[in-house]
Order: sequence, then structure tokens, then C-alpha cells
Amino acid sequence: MNNNTLFDNTEIAFALKSDSELERAYFLFKMISIEPLVRIGTAATHFAIKAKLPVEGLIRATVFDHFCGGVSEENCLPVIDKMYEKGVSSVLDYSVEGKENEEEFDAALRITLKIINFAEERKSIPIAVFKPSGFGRIALYEKMGKHDTLTDKETDEWNRVLNRFETVCKTAKSRDVSVLIDAEESWMQDAADSLITDLMRKYNTEKPIVFNTLQMYRHDRLDFLKAQHKLAKSEGFYLGYKIVRGAYMEKENERAEKKGYPTPICESKEATDLNFNSAVAYMMDNLADMSIFNGTHNELSSYYLMDLMKEKGIENSDKRVWFGQLYGMSDHISFNLSNLGYNVAKYVPFGPVKDVMPYLIRRAEENTSVAGQTGRELNLLSKEKKRRKQ
Repeated sequence: MNNNTLFDNTEIAFALKSDSELERAYFLFKMISIEPLVRIGTAATHFAIKAKLPVEGLIRATVFDHFCGGVSEENCLPVIDKMYEKGVSSVLDYSVEGKENEEEFDAALRITLKIINFAEERKSIPIAVFKPSGFGRIALYEKMGKHDTLTDKETDEWNRVLNRFETVCKTAKSRDVSVLIDAEESWMQDAADSLITDLMRKYNTEKPIVFNTLQMYRHDRLDFLKAQHKLAKSEGFYLGYKIVRGAYMEKENERAEKKGYPTPICESKEATDLNFNSAVAYMMDNLADMSIFNGTHNELSSYYLMDLMKEKGIENSDKRVWFGQLYGMSDHISFNLSNLGYNVAKYVPFGPVKDVMPYLIRRAEENTSVAGQTGRELNLLSKEKKRRKQ
């Protein structure tokens, strides 16, 4: 099958979906494709949750069950096991966002450790993940990144953040589970980056265990990657990176304009795509020193990495190369890749329904704003519905 039609195989893409799940997916993407509806739905959902209206059942049966694995890690097991039968691994992602107190940070730490222990027992979960803002306040990262002097109270607080990161990475190393650390807003990222580099230095001694994330819509990330590579080579440790385009573009541009500094974002979609591909190519040229987790829903980016692997004689199943997509999206990429023996992992979000709503709303808004994405999902779902009726 030639590359350009590989992702068109809907029989493989939707093999795990029953007819009713296929219908639900079609209905959801149809709704998401209507921008005003997403805006109204988002506002109505926010209101319903704040007003404690009984909407959880409805949310659970529709959006939640499509984009999330369950309310707890145990609850996700049927989804995880089912996908693994088709060769697709899972990255369990505790998707509770926007919490800003020590109690919540400690809870996020406990859940992340639980996932690592859970992952050790299951081949289907080779990778864990957490967000820096799940372990500490964004304002504190920002202050650290600017090298501002911390108060005594903030110093204690930062030490607790360090301790959470350290605990997770140490546990991951002892259990031989890779850990992906997500990237967030640029103004907090400097502090997260230097902290993660220290952890790579400490724990990536035989192979990458700790992975940072590079958002390639930032024009400085390719230079950052090259500088990190130089550092890692001189000090003898391995690099692990998840490569993504990025999720906070509007926020980044607005803040830069408001505060009067140049935006960190590439000037165009084409520049971002080029930056993304350049990072992938650089990592593939230096695979002896690093591992790549290619986090993308973009078909061309997926083909590009496949072509590079073929060109360099790298086996489809080489553990240094992973492809990743979100649960509930781009099944045509994930399942067709795993069918050819590539390493594929789906991010499987979980958490209490009301706490995961900010994540789900962001997903809906992203799908609305990414040109062609929702249309592509609808075409493929519609094609599979027709195929089944024949």
C-alpha cells in the first residue's frame, strides 16, 4: 500500500468501534464542526456544572466516553486492553487542569506514581505522563524562570515542586517506565526546561527515561534541541523528546502583544510545519543519542517520519521511535500504523467527569479551530459506515 493511502483504511482504523460507537463518533464530530454550537455548548456546560445541574450522565455518555478512558485508572482498563489487542499502547493522562494548591499537587503526584506502578505490571502502558502545572503553581515557575528572588515561603514551595518531579522520575527509572513531561505556556517553560534537563542528566544514563516536550510552533525550539544535544553529548546522558506543534497559540500571541514583547510563535503555519519536520529530521539523524515521541495528528508529519525511518533502515518496531495521538481522535493514523508494527501510543485522559471538563472543552475548541481536522474525521467515519452497510 503506498504511503499516501495508508491512512485511508477505515476497516483497520475503526475495527474496535461498534456500530453504535461509530454513530456516536459521527454525531460528536458533526456537532464539533459547527463553531457557534461549540461556543454555546461550552458556555452551557460551564454553567450546568457550576449550577450543579445533573448533566454528568449526559456528558459521560457522549463527549466524555469518546475522548476519555474513564474516571479512574482501573476504570480505563477495558479501553487499554482493547486497544492493546490491536497493538496500540496507552499513556494514561490524569487530565484534571487548573488546580493551584498544595493538596491538589500532592494528589496529582500520588496519581502519577500510581500510574507508574500500574504501568510496570502492564506491557500495554509503557509510558507515564504529567504536566508541570500539576505539580506546582504557574506563577512560581515563571518567577524561577526569570531568576527572581524567592521568598522563604516560595523557596519551600519550590523545593516541594522539585521533590515531586524527583520522586516521579526516580520511581520511573526503578520501574523502567518512560515518563513524558508535557510543555505548557512559554513564560513558565524556562524553569520547567532546566529542571527537566537536570533530571535527564540524572536518570537518562543508559537510555531515555525522562522525556521533555518541544512545542514546535515556538521558533526557538530547534536551537534549544541542538544546544541540549551538545550538552548531553558532552556530559554523557541521553535525551528524550515528545515533539508537538503546540496548544496555546492564541494565548501566547495575546500575551506577547499585551506585554509588548515579540511573540515566541512562528509567523505562519508553514513555518511551524517546517520547524516540526526539521526537529524530527534532526532527532532521526541523532537517534544514537536520543528517542523521539512524535505527537501529531498530522498525516504528512506521520508519513515524513515513516519515510525517514525507511531511508535510514530503522525497523518499524525500533523502541527509540514512537508515534502518539489522543484517544478519540485520528484512529486512522494510530491503528493503521500499529497494524504495520510501528510503536504507537494513545494518550488516554481520565479523571472525575466535572474535573476533566476543561480538558474536554479545549479538545472541542481545538478540533473546531484546526482546519480540515474535523472534516477528515467525518469523511472517514462516513466511509466506514457505508462500508459496513455493503
